Amino acid sequence: MLILAFDTSSKTAAVSVLRDQTVLYDTIINKGLNHSEVLLPVMDEACRLLNVKIAEIDLFACTLGPGSFTGLRIGISTLKGLMLATGKPAAGISSLSALALNADQKGRIICSMMDAGRGQVYLAYYQHDKNGFLSPLESARAIDPHDIADHLRDEVIYVGDGAIKYADIIRSRTKHKHEIASGAQQFICGSAVGKLAIEKFRRGDLLDAVTCAPIYLRSADALAKKQTVC
Repeated sequence: MLILAFDTSSKTAAVSVLRDQTVLYDTIINKGLNHSEVLLPVMDEACRLLNVKIAEIDLFACTLGPGSFTGLRIGISTLKGLMLATGKPAAGISSLSALALNADQKGRIICSMMDAGRGQVYLAYYQHDKNGFLSPLESARAIDPHDIADHLRDEVIYVGDGAIKYADIIRSRTKHKHEIASGAQQFICGSAVGKLAIEKFRRGDLLDAVTCAPIYLRSADALAKKQTVC
């Protein structure tokens, strides 16, 4: 099975092509450009280098959120276009789940933490189950990093740009000596999105091109400002 997977949930964009679990192409773009400027050209480049046509892709996948509101809308609009143009299935992946794979820790609890702006982070805890599948331990949420509580008995590895930004707060608010993953692990990889999509495909957990939508976890900045003014 040939998979085209991508992420537009943060300041970086990522594109990957996989044949089953084998990664054929994997890149992260961090040029400060709008995702609409780079996403399709990078997809075209991947297909050209691999001598693959879009029509030959068996499964599409992208992150649904949380993350940048504009980035998510660009990614999901692109995904819908690919689904409608090719008639091929697609899987939607949590950006926090994809980020958790960066930690590459099978036996530990992983906390994915993305910088959400406005002094908040998007946060979710994960652990691999007995079959090796990544499973959430609780619902993802947007919180103030000062509200992180040491409610887990086991040590945790924190990963993501939110963990890097608020490392001092994490260490001061928790009892255990938790690990902060390196800065090199803070960006979502398209290959992680693709690998998680394979699991969803096998379970039949696929998207509807008409009804799929971003997962924001909080109201838009513009709406929040409007409500504050009122």
